[in-house]
Amino acid sequence: MSGEEEENAAELKIGEEFLKAKCLMNCEVARILDHKYDQLQQTSDDPTNQISQVFEKSMQYVKRFSRYKNPDAVRQVREVLSRYKLAEFELCVLGNLCPETVEEAIAIVPSIKSKGRMLEDDAIEKMLHDLSLIKKFE
Repeated sequence: MSGEEEENAAELKIGEEFLKAKCLMNCEVARILDHKYDQLQQTSDDPTNQISQVFEKSMQYVKRFSRYKNPDAVRQVREVLSRYKLAEFELCVLGNLCPETVEEAIAIVPSIKSKGRMLEDDAIEKMLHDLSLIKKFE
């Protein structure tokens, strides 16, 4: 972003590098860290492969705040949210926080109602309903 433009996540002004970046929901990070943890455990006889405190705390954090545990549910959440042509940032915030109402979703991610890509309240309601069904049947 140029020095004159101010970053504003509510309007999706977060910098070009962030708009193009692949974001991960907490549940996706948890799966990756679990896999890495298993790999480290298999080679635990090697003292150079000790698990750091930062790694352990990061794994605890993403597991604690992951809304979805089942790998199929995680995939379905990403698919549902991707249908609405959300930016990666928006997708991950909604996937992590799981708002229950349209008002809550807009308060958390105001950019879903911004000019040029405005989602109708009915579409947001459907999206939230689909997410709640995934969570319910997980």
